[in-house]
Amino acid sequence: MQNKPKYNLFKNWKYAIDGLITAVKTESSFRLELFCAIFIIAGIIFVDTSLTNKLILLITGILVLIVELINSAIENVVDLCTKEIHPLAKNAKDIGSTAVMFTISLHAVCWIALLI
Repeated sequence: MQNKPKYNLFKNWKYAIDGLITAVKTESSFRLELFCAIFIIAGIIFVDTSLTNKLILLITGILVLIVELINSAIENVVDLCTKEIHPLAKNAKDIGSTAVMFTISLHAVCWIALLI
């Protein structure tokens, strides 16, 4: 593959930071979820529960952000491949959105189970 650079820890770290900056600048869903994460982390700190429960809430909260980033990457690749409305392009985007929805639902269920 011609466009694959040699592995370099510092360059790869820079690519990851560039991706995060791009996501914050261009993806409104990611910005919203990142904003909500501030309050979620505060809630995790102040909720009176075990460390294990707090870690479960933190991990599922971070998982929401990870899946949103993957969904955004899928949407960008689909948009790169075609600007036309195509059933497979729609399916790819819808399936990515479903993954985000399931992850948010998992996080919400963890909060509900903890609070009950």
